[in-house]
Amino acid sequence: MEHILNNLAKEAKDKHIDNKKYFDKLKKKTPKNLDYVMQDLHDAEFKKTNCLNCANCCKTTGPLFTSADIERVAKYLRQKPQQFINNYLRVDEEQDYVLQNVPCNFLDHENACMIYDVRPKACREFPHTDRKKFQQITELTLMNIAICPAAFNIVEEMKKKMPL
Repeated sequence: MEHILNNLAKEAKDKHIDNKKYFDKLKKKTPKNLDYVMQDLHDAEFKKTNCLNCANCCKTTGPLFTSADIERVAKYLRQKPQQFINNYLRVDEEQDYVLQNVPCNFLDHENACMIYDVRPKACREFPHTDRKKFQQITELTLMNIAICPAAFNIVEEMKKKMPL
């Protein structure tokens, strides 16, 4: 996995222009079956990908925390929401709550999430490759393929399965 992660950013950068062009075409002429194809590609990739072998998302980026996330995680940790915010979160330039630090405080030494059952929505949905109306999140996907080997693989398979 270390070898894959070491090369991922470079490979994503090398393919960035082509991927951006592909996604621009995808937005202009979205195939009717896009969401079904993406769901299939996502499911196939995650049958062979174990996130516990990687956890690069948890090591390099922080999720956005919604109010519901804050309430849920704070309750799980037996803290008041404001206490949880003070201990773990900050407000970013877009006025969203995000982690103060990365890697994530809740990532253990075996790449497991210590708050997995109550993790933020952004973590539950990452890398968002099975989201409905996928064409609307292509900018996010361009960022995620440099972070997540599974997202990178899904986009590469997508381009083969759905040439534009």
